[in-house]
Amino acid sequence: MSVGLLTFVTAFVMMFPARVAYNWFAPPVVQLGGLEGSIWSASAAEASVAGLYLRDLEWRLRPFHLLVGKLAASIKASPSSGFLEADVALGFGGDIMLTNVNGSLPLKAFATIARMPGLSGNASIQFEEFRIRDGLPVVADGTLAVADLVAPMVDASPIGGYRAEFFTENDAVVASIEDVNGAFDLAGSLTISADRNYQFIGKVAATDKTSDKLQQQLRFLGSPNDRGQHDIRLEGQL
Repeated sequence: MSVGLLTFVTAFVMMFPARVAYNWFAPPVVQLGGLEGSIWSASAAEASVAGLYLRDLEWRLRPFHLLVGKLAASIKASPSSGFLEADVALGFGGDIMLTNVNGSLPLKAFATIARMPGLSGNASIQFEEFRIRDGLPVVADGTLAVADLVAPMVDASPIGGYRAEFFTENDAVVASIEDVNGAFDLAGSLTISADRNYQFIGKVAATDKTSDKLQQQLRFLGSPNDRGQHDIRLEGQL
């Protein structure tokens, strides 16, 4: 590309209205409100990305990615509390690609996505890469740590902290999950397949932090092994 053409493309991008770019390029899972600025540097008062609600979204475009068919930007945003920083690229095929992800988010922001009304707690996320296609995670490499988890479908009281290490294997997103001062002694593996099926297989045992109600629920999982662990298997579709 000649210097003159590169200068023209750069100037064009810097002046191009963000509203027009949003209408042209944004996939259906990205919704913005209160949009201001140019495609080069803009902000949105509200944003919803694959069901995750954010406020005060700001981004600065990385224009050279347009040459390889991607609309990419560095972003900062706020959920109802906490923060989120990432480099985001929107492929013209609709993929959402996030890299250098760092944030602290309230779990209630994921209640709708996870289909778990009343979900609460705090999540710390650090991902080198996370890719979403048609609302489904297809690539993940990073960690998710959860503290003060409340999941009413399990128990109305807090059930502690947990940590998941994500990686991508054989076209599936896989995570190893374990408790961190949780109400259970938990270890298992979560797999999210390209056909949108998910499966969690693990072992769970009561501890001195496990309430009587939760211990009663564990009995529904069958007889424990000689270490007091129950097998657990959850399956479904996203």
